[in-house]
Amino acid sequence: MSRLLPPVLLSLLLAALCLPVLAVFASWLQLDAAGLQLLAEMASTVLPGYAWTSLVLCVCVALGVTLLGSATACAVTLFDFPGRRTLEWALLLPLAMPAYVVAYAYTDFLQFSGPLQTTLRQAFGLQGRLWPDVRNLGGAVLVFTVALYPYVYLLVRAALAERAAHLMEAARLLGAPLGRRIREVALPLARPAVAAGVGLALMETLADFGVSSYFGIQTFTAGIYKAWLAMDNRAAAAQLATVLLIVVALLLKLEQGAQQRLRFASARGGRAGSDEARPTTLQGRRVWLAWAVCGLPIALGFVLPVLFMLRPLLAGWGELPWGAFVQWSLNSIWLAALTATLATLIALALAFSLRQQPHGLGRFAVRLVGLGYAIPGAVVVVGLLLPVGWLQTLAPQTAVGGWITATVLGLLWAYLVRFAAVALQSVESGYARIPASLDDSARMLGTAGWGLLGRVHWPLLKRSVAAAALLVFVDVMKELPATLVLRPFNSDTLAVVTYQLARDERLGEAALPALALVLVGLLPVMLLSRTLRSSR
Repeated sequence: MSRLLPPVLLSLLLAALCLPVLAVFASWLQLDAAGLQLLAEMASTVLPGYAWTSLVLCVCVALGVTLLGSATACAVTLFDFPGRRTLEWALLLPLAMPAYVVAYAYTDFLQFSGPLQTTLRQAFGLQGRLWPDVRNLGGAVLVFTVALYPYVYLLVRAALAERAAHLMEAARLLGAPLGRRIREVALPLARPAVAAGVGLALMETLADFGVSSYFGIQTFTAGIYKAWLAMDNRAAAAQLATVLLIVVALLLKLEQGAQQRLRFASARGGRAGSDEARPTTLQGRRVWLAWAVCGLPIALGFVLPVLFMLRPLLAGWGELPWGAFVQWSLNSIWLAALTATLATLIALALAFSLRQQPHGLGRFAVRLVGLGYAIPGAVVVVGLLLPVGWLQTLAPQTAVGGWITATVLGLLWAYLVRFAAVALQSVESGYARIPASLDDSARMLGTAGWGLLGRVHWPLLKRSVAAAALLVFVDVMKELPATLVLRPFNSDTLAVVTYQLARDERLGEAALPALALVLVGLLPVMLLSRTLRSSR
C-alpha cells in the first residue's frame, strides 16, 4: 500500500485498530439458544429502560445545545457590542471541563449537605431538603448541555461568519426587520452546522460513563459496564454494545452529511469581515441581553464549576494527599504522552499511505480507523475483551488474557483505537494544504518514500502534527471508561481517581485531580482560540 511501511505491517496495524468494532459485530455470529433467550429477557426487562432513558437524555441535550450554541454564535457573529471579542473565546472555556467534573461540582454545592442548602437552613431556620437531589435525569441534561454546547457554537459561528453578514445586510436593504432577518436568513443558513454540532454532542453524551454512573442514570453505556462487571455476562454486554454502536454510527452519518452540506453552503460565500457588511451594533438594553445570552453558559459551564471545586480544595488544603497526587499525575502524563506519540506516528503513516494511493481498499480501511473517536469507550473495552475470552475458551492455556487485561499494552491499545482518529484528522487537514504538485516535483528530482515525507511533507506538517499530539494527549488525560476497566493495578490516573473519590462522596478530595484535568483541558482551548483569531 505504501513505500513508507511494508504492506503486511500496515495491514496488521489497520486490523488492530479495527478489531474492537469487528469483534462486537462478530459476537452475533455466536448467538445460540441461550443467547436468544438472554436477548429476549433483556428486551422485556432492562433494554426498554436503557433505550427510553437514552432517548430522553439525547432529545433534551439536543434541544439544550441547539438553543445555547445557536444563540451564542448568533450573538457574537451577527452583532457588535462591548466585550464581544472577549466573549468569542470565553465561550470555548466549557470545552476544558470534562462533563463528569461539572457533575461532581454541582452535586457538591447543591446537595443536602452542601454549602448552599446548609447556609439557607441556618440563615432562615428552614428544615429538611430545600429542593430535590440534582443527581437525576434533569441534572444530567443540564450538565451535558452546558459542557457540550461549544460543539454547536463553533460550527454555527463558522457557518454564519462565511455569508451571514452579507445576506443580513441585503435583507436589511430590502426592508426586513431584525427579527425576520435572523429567522429567515441566519437560522436557515446555520441549519447544517446545527445538525453537525448536535451530532457531535450526542455522540459524546452516549459515550459518557462518568455522569450517568454517578447520577445513577440507566443509559446504554452504564448498562454495558453493569452487564460486564457486575453481572459477569459478556454476551449481554456485547448485545448492548452493538445497539449503542449502531446508534452512534447513525449519528456519525448524520454529522458527516451535515458537515458536507455545511462546506457546500459556505464554499461560495464571501468574506464576512468586509466593510460592506458589518455586524449590527447593539445599544442600550440589547447590550445587556447579549451579555446575558453569552455570559450564562460561560458561568454555568466553566466559572461556577471551577469556583465550586475551589471551595473544598482551599478548605482542605493542609490535608491534601500531595504525594499520591504526584503519582496520579505522573501515571496520567506518561500514558498520555506515550499514546500521543504512537497515535501521531500511526496517523502520519496512514495519512502518507492514503496520499500515495488515495483509492481502493486502503482508503476504506483508513476511513474505518477514522471513525474510532465516535466509538464509545465502553464499546472499545467490550471489543477488546471479547476476543480475549474467545481465545481463552479455545485455548485455556494461552497467555493472551494476561497481555491485554490490567496491562499497559491493553490500555494503550484501547487508547489508540479511540484517539488515533483524532490525530489522523489533524494530520489529514495538514496534508489538505499541501498541493499534490509538490509530490510530483519531488519524485521527478528523485525523492520518494521516507525522503518525500522527511524532506517535503514534514516541514509543512509540523504544526498539524503538534496539534494532533496535543489533542490526543488531552483526550487521554480525561478518558475514563476504558482506563477504569483496563488500567494496571495500582496505576490510577487523575480521571479514575476523580471518579472513585466522587463515587465515595469524597468530593473535597476529588477537587484536586478534577481541577488538574481542567487545567490540562485549557491547552487545546487556547490553541483553538488562537487558531480562530488567526483565521480572521
